Amino acid sequence: MSLKDYKHTAADRFMRYVQVDTQSDPASPSQPSTEKQKDLSRILVEELKQIGISDAELDEHGYVYATIPATTQKQVPVLCYCSHVDTAPDCSGTGVKPILHMNYDGKDIVLPDDPTVVITTKEHPYLKERIGDDIITASGTTLLGADDKAGVAIIMDLAAYLIQHPEIPHGKIRILFTPDEEIGRGVAKVDMKKLGAQFGYTLDGGERGHLEGETFSADAATVVFNGVSAHPGYAKDKMVNAIKVASAFIDLLPRNEWCPEVTEGMQGFVHPVHMEGVLEKASVQFIVRDFDTAQLAHHEERLRELANKAITAFPGATAEVIIKEQYRNMKEMLDQHPQVMDNAEEAYKRAGITTERMSIRGGTDGSRLSFMGLPCPNLFTGEMGIHSKQEYVSVQDMEKAVEVLVHIAQVWEEKS
Repeated sequence: MSLKDYKHTAADRFMRYVQVDTQSDPASPSQPSTEKQKDLSRILVEELKQIGISDAELDEHGYVYATIPATTQKQVPVLCYCSHVDTAPDCSGTGVKPILHMNYDGKDIVLPDDPTVVITTKEHPYLKERIGDDIITASGTTLLGADDKAGVAIIMDLAAYLIQHPEIPHGKIRILFTPDEEIGRGVAKVDMKKLGAQFGYTLDGGERGHLEGETFSADAATVVFNGVSAHPGYAKDKMVNAIKVASAFIDLLPRNEWCPEVTEGMQGFVHPVHMEGVLEKASVQFIVRDFDTAQLAHHEERLRELANKAITAFPGATAEVIIKEQYRNMKEMLDQHPQVMDNAEEAYKRAGITTERMSIRGGTDGSRLSFMGLPCPNLFTGEMGIHSKQEYVSVQDMEKAVEVLVHIAQVWEEKS
């Protein structure tokens, strides 16, 4: 099966989708965290209906559900293809102006709206592998939004292709578009019963050929320091300044280990992401990451030890460490269902792609979904330089991912 004669829509869809501002907000308690995420979701529902998928719907929490009906009489497990609509809070997503660089020649890409933003092959060596491809970038003042609107466009293109080609045998496929993935709440309100899928694949990876079946396990940790308030004019031997205690604690954190700046591969880390305080109370928020879930407890105990060490220099101060589970390594679930990865690898092979099984130094919606009963590895989309003004994506990578999704559906049907 080849899609060479099919006129792909992924690039055109993508160029439209990225112009819709869908940035999520970690400070917002609502679901979705920003109403503007629904602006794109409503467009997707309309387009799915135009494709011929009549049950496409957007719920109150910002989730889009839709069904590509089965074309086989076999009893095939229901698959879910999933991507997220939101973009990261790290960089502006307002007024994105996508630029299509046809037949990329291998030179540095200077972005016109801010010529100081240059996408170089030195910083982005994957670009060397994409010479001759059509590359989409932003204009230099915003992120692009390939993370994860590339995945959204790929799934939409896949839906259009399969509806146009009912002769291709496949089981029922559920489409899920989520909000708030970038702030760790992407599947918090997913209705798993309504979704009704047995196995899934997220489209939120980078380089062509990467197949990601392992993520960090993740906790959030908040270290709270309590001081003693007193009037500064009469504070001698009374006041304990919580801001100073927190600062002393920060200074105890290792600089040459245990932090993202110096770790790689399978190494975990503990990373301060936010600090606030007044005289009486100060807090430091951390993300705690490791591929080995059991190691999280060791990292958190080390935080407690450092917090207690900090307060010894400030008699009267107290410290508390609060832990909140975020997500767990999807490998723990995928190892129980090896066919999910194996079928994807077979699909890569049929698409002419060499598979490289990867571990993600982060998480995806699939991390949570895997522990919610939907084993769910992550597939490539071509999105690169994510969360930055240097973000880019290859059109040919997106189109190849569409082909992979068709093959995955066929492999599951054949093996059922």
